[in-house]
Amino acid sequence: MAYSIIISPAVVVVTITSIMMIMLFSLANAISPPSSSTDEAEALRSTGWWNSTSAHCDWDGVSCNEAGRVTRIALNDPGKELGELSKLEFSSFPSLVVLWLDDCGLNGSIPHQIGTLTQLTFLSLSINNLTGELPLSLANLPQLESLYLDSNRLHGSIPPEIGKMKNLISLNLSYNNLIGVIPSSFGNFTNLISLYLYNNQISGFIPPQIGKMKNLISLNLGYNNLIGVIPSSFGNLTNLTSLILRGNQISGFIPPEIGYLLDLSYLDLSANQISGFIPEEIVNLKKLGYLDMSNNLISGKMPSQLGNLKEVEYFNLSYNNLSGPIPHSIFNNHMWMSMDLSHNPLDGQSTIPHEAFGHNKGLCGGIKGLSHCKKRHQIILIVIISVSATLLLSVTILGFLFHKQKIRKNQLSKTTKAKNGDLFSIWDYDGTIAYDDIIQATEDFDIKYCIGTGGYGSVYKAQLPSGKVVALKKLHGWEREDPTYLKSFENEIQMLSRIQHRNIVKLHGFCLHNRCMFLVYKYMEKGSLYCMLRDEVEAVELDWIKRVNVVKGIANALSYMHHDSTQPIIHRDISSNNILLDSKLEAFVADFGTARLLDPDSSNQTLLAGTYGYIAPGKLDYNLH
Repeated sequence: MAYSIIISPAVVVVTITSIMMIMLFSLANAISPPSSSTDEAEALRSTGWWNSTSAHCDWDGVSCNEAGRVTRIALNDPGKELGELSKLEFSSFPSLVVLWLDDCGLNGSIPHQIGTLTQLTFLSLSINNLTGELPLSLANLPQLESLYLDSNRLHGSIPPEIGKMKNLISLNLSYNNLIGVIPSSFGNFTNLISLYLYNNQISGFIPPQIGKMKNLISLNLGYNNLIGVIPSSFGNLTNLTSLILRGNQISGFIPPEIGYLLDLSYLDLSANQISGFIPEEIVNLKKLGYLDMSNNLISGKMPSQLGNLKEVEYFNLSYNNLSGPIPHSIFNNHMWMSMDLSHNPLDGQSTIPHEAFGHNKGLCGGIKGLSHCKKRHQIILIVIISVSATLLLSVTILGFLFHKQKIRKNQLSKTTKAKNGDLFSIWDYDGTIAYDDIIQATEDFDIKYCIGTGGYGSVYKAQLPSGKVVALKKLHGWEREDPTYLKSFENEIQMLSRIQHRNIVKLHGFCLHNRCMFLVYKYMEKGSLYCMLRDEVEAVELDWIKRVNVVKGIANALSYMHHDSTQPIIHRDISSNNILLDSKLEAFVADFGTARLLDPDSSNQTLLAGTYGYIAPGKLDYNLH
């Protein structure tokens, strides 16, 4: 299959200009005559930053090597007003290793000539009044290990070319006016230990390539305009001790992979739009001393072992939608110095001061500000009634499920004949899925939970109250009115209810209703094979051995459908879009909307169906015997 790439003229111009500028700076550096020690002294004197008649190597903040060449310029004096940074003729200092001009009253932009300092390993221009954009010539500093440009007034986007500085250990661009996205080229910073981009106006998604920074210890992206989810790749960052994402517009769930960060001591996800539940894996963070997830949309119950985090001194889950009782492990933890669970619909009895639990209407206790809990005999009576009702309900449900199991095959064949088209069926899962759970988990199928579209309908990701994650394929209103889409929907139910194979997507249940129709599947973490092959980074992860395993999985599924199923099944739409991959890159065949059952005892004919580009050449009709 051929692909075409369309590049706008503006992008071409910008790219060519950037390359030419970098080449020109490199050429200028190469052809310019080598400066002498005298030239360096004159270059320093012309800045007006020093007023001395002695040898320049003895000046305040200037250091030289044995050959008398300047290797270090370091002025850190809040009382100075150095003015334009361009006063310093950078090309005159080919041996400069350290340039440290913090809090010196610098202004103007960072000159492109800074790229001529090819021996520079340390560059710090923090706490000044520098303006303009980050120069592309920074990419010409291959030896640079530390870059500090924080607390200035720099604007524009971060150039992707910065990713060429593969020796960087520390990068601080915080407290500026930077916009645009975080370049995916940051994935080249495999030696980086600290990355600070907070207090800017950076937008877009957090690139998953950040997960390649294996040595990263401290990451602060707070107070920007970042959107999207927290990448699960943050889990391959096992050296991370501090993670700050507060003050953005991040949504979605907290990835359970966060439990892999065993050295994490500081975690701040506050003031975002994070939803879902607190993952159980967070209790693995035994070194955690600071935890702030306040001002989000987090719901569900708190993990029962959360209070076992013995190192925590600050704990804030206020202004969320947490419900249920407060775990005893939290009540029993007297080591926490500061805790705030206020403004949540928590319930149960409180035994510690009320200040931490304000605006939790469900809480009760003998503490000032809380309503009194019901008397013991009332509680016992309620428990007895609740247990009895639960037992009765359980017996009823078990009887119903036993009866339903017997008639399920017959019932599936009559799905479309149900009164008013109203049927909700869940089977072979954990017995706890309810229609209301799915509606609540997706906020009535809000667009933010949509993860893609198929041949028909949209696909949503939902985390159920049990913590399990499922995928939901839902028909749109106009699709429910189209007999073709409705037939495909019902056909998928018929087919997948018959199939049990490890390489065919698992259907947990479905809902047929005049107002809402959806299918419930096992969730596939890696998405479709098509999307993975399109992504340059993920395509590399799918090496040849893994690709062969994908093909084997597809072949196993097809062999089962054609030869081992009770009645042979032809899929008729095998394409990379309809091959899903789980977290272990195991392949699953999906989307059975156009599939057909064959009768081995008679002649079978099927019309052309499937995805254009994946259909075998030949006649429009195929006789299958």
